[in-house]
Amino acid sequence: MAIEEKERIIIPDENGEEHLFEVLFTFDVDDTGNSYIAVVPAEQKNDEEVEVYAFRYEEKDDEDISLFAIESDEEWDIVEEMLNTLAEEEELND
Repeated sequence: MAIEEKERIIIPDENGEEHLFEVLFTFDVDDTGNSYIAVVPAEQKNDEEVEVYAFRYEEKDDEDISLFAIESDEEWDIVEEMLNTLAEEEELND
C-alpha cells in the first residue's frame, strides 16, 4: 500500500498523547531498502513556517506502519536532500 499525499496519520508522543499529522511524502532508498516518511502537524496554517518531522518506517501486514527515529547523520542527509529537492520542484511549479 502506497501512502498518498495529504493522508493523515496519528503519532503518539513519548507521553502517549496522540497527535494528527499530514503526510508530505514517502520515499524508498533502494541502496538500503529503507523507507522514509515526512510529516507536518495537521493543525498548521498554510502561511506559517512549520517543523517537518521525518521517520524511517516499515509496513506491517495489517496496513499499519511502524515508525523509527532517524538517528544516523547519513539517514538525515538522505532525508534533507529529498526535502530540498521537493522544495525546489515546488518553487518551479509556483
